Amino acid sequence: MKVSVIGAGNVGATCADVLAQKDIIKEIVLLDIKDGVAEGKALDIWETAPINYYSSKTIGVTNDYGATADSDVVVITSGRPRSPGMSRDDLISTNAAIVKSVTENVIKHSPEAIIVVVANPLDVMTYTAYLTAGIDSSRVFGMAGILDTARYRAFLADALNVSPKDIQAVLMGGHGDTMVPLPRYTTVSGIPVTELIDKESLDAIVERTKKGGGEIVNLLGTSAWYAPGAAAAQMVETIIKDEQRIFPVCSWLTGEYGLNNIYLGVPVKLGKNGIEEIIELELNEEEMKLLRASAAHVKEVLQVLDDMKIV
Repeated sequence: MKVSVIGAGNVGATCADVLAQKDIIKEIVLLDIKDGVAEGKALDIWETAPINYYSSKTIGVTNDYGATADSDVVVITSGRPRSPGMSRDDLISTNAAIVKSVTENVIKHSPEAIIVVVANPLDVMTYTAYLTAGIDSSRVFGMAGILDTARYRAFLADALNVSPKDIQAVLMGGHGDTMVPLPRYTTVSGIPVTELIDKESLDAIVERTKKGGGEIVNLLGTSAWYAPGAAAAQMVETIIKDEQRIFPVCSWLTGEYGLNNIYLGVPVKLGKNGIEEIIELELNEEEMKLLRASAAHVKEVLQVLDDMKIV
């Protein structure tokens, strides 16, 4: 099996490192446009193989998509962070052009690949990749819900003084302030979380989750990379091993939850074919209201891209 990670920044390099240590892939290709960056990071990762006891070979290349040929899965992390003075529309325009170019090269060399998008703004970049790739939407989707859910579960583990391994949760909607955590579907070893924590504390954790990315930026002065990279790697592992695991994933909806022609975070079953099934939960009136509000916000952003006519 072969996996390529496009973009050797912090998120891409972390994703490649986590995947290598899982020892489930023969070859991992790390590609970047900056001379030597992917080569250096890939070599550094490979040199940990004797220490961490794995055999997955990590190879770095500079803008050579030929090296990614016949990849089973491709993770796209390419894109620029929002800089001071840059508007949301500027960021969309800049990164959409990057993701479009990357996707064209990916499909040219790996037409059967499954594409996992991590570039931001996540929902609209996944939409960009889908429009560019021209393949079934089950093979083009975005990583956001796993990261957001991980933050939610980590915060709950702290508050409850329990292992995060015992916490299961579902989170839906767009990646950002309009995401929709679902406490009703959150459990600790099967126990509803609402029986273990008061509503005020739970609401505070939900709000912290919504702003989880911003909290990291305020502390570091840059975006997170350990958790996003690990989240993307978990998706790849599930696909490679055909585990049929259920995760919240940014997916193309065609009527599910009453929503059409939109990329939005929903629970899906992931396997060797990508999205094997979109799972429709029974949402109550308040949950559905929040999901529709999140969808309306994402639709506005997708419309910005459509109006730019980049893709």
